[in-house]
Amino acid sequence: MDAQEFLPDEKVIASIRQDIAGYERERVSARRKVLWRVPLYLALLAAAVLLLAWLFNRFADPFEQWTSTPHVFLYVVGVILAFVLYWRARKPAADLQQSFRAKLLPMVFGFIDNLRYGKGTRPESFDRLPPETVGDFDRQTFDDVVAGTYRGFSFELYEATLKDKVGKAETTLFHGVVMAFEMEQPFPGLLVATRKENHVVSFFRGLFGASVDQIESGIPAIDEKYDFRTDNAEAAQPLVKGRLAQALQWLGEAWPGEPARVALRGNDGFLLLPTPKNFFELPPASVALDYKTHIEPIIADMASLIATAALVRKVGSADEQAAPDA
Repeated sequence: MDAQEFLPDEKVIASIRQDIAGYERERVSARRKVLWRVPLYLALLAAAVLLLAWLFNRFADPFEQWTSTPHVFLYVVGVILAFVLYWRARKPAADLQQSFRAKLLPMVFGFIDNLRYGKGTRPESFDRLPPETVGDFDRQTFDDVVAGTYRGFSFELYEATLKDKVGKAETTLFHGVVMAFEMEQPFPGLLVATRKENHVVSFFRGLFGASVDQIESGIPAIDEKYDFRTDNAEAAQPLVKGRLAQALQWLGEAWPGEPARVALRGNDGFLLLPTPKNFFELPPASVALDYKTHIEPIIADMASLIATAALVRKVGSADEQAAPDA
């Protein structure tokens, strides 16, 4: 799927460039605010901390000047307040960037019907994500959430971080992009393809008991990377040996790094792409925004994600389709 076909027409591009020019004027103003607010806020905080520390010296032991327990507590509070004030000082630029992005994305994603955009909100499809795809987690955070319809199929894309905390140890089970979409042909049950790990057998046995089967694709390169689990082996086996294996092979080439994960359940399909990349992010306020440099890559990223979802959603359909070009 060529990203060029997703680019807006010249009229829309002209409108985007006009909006960018307006954003640039506001960005420069917001940047100036940040440049004086950050040092002023931090200088006032430092002066307040030093003044209080000096006052504490009047009551502290002579051998604990500047180092008594109240002093240490004051310094810790000062460090915490420094982070808070730094965030507050940068807020004008951050708010401007987020408001412009909320306006920009519907324009550049004109090929998506009924587009909805949010940031930090809980995705509607998240509760339907099979927990077998990532394991047990008790902490989740979300960044950008984009939902809509493309060529007749609905999807929801969101950036997510899923973690599990046991005692003081916190484990990141997944960090990346989740694509939820309608399957072209519903799968009668649950089929999950996850990264093969040593603990996966005991994990699934404890979760499912005897209700789930482990199956293989018969392709060594795939079976070395993936563990396939299903509660309907008869329906899953042809997919694992055929189109799902082909899709995973293509995913390994198009999205190098940690293997993607796939989950099929009824009408729902889920594609999880582990990646440290922050999609749809605009450059920091210190950098001038440029359509070619910053906007077109966002469109290309979305085109690639939709092409990937379009491939996976056809896994259970009867007609054979070639994998899209990377």
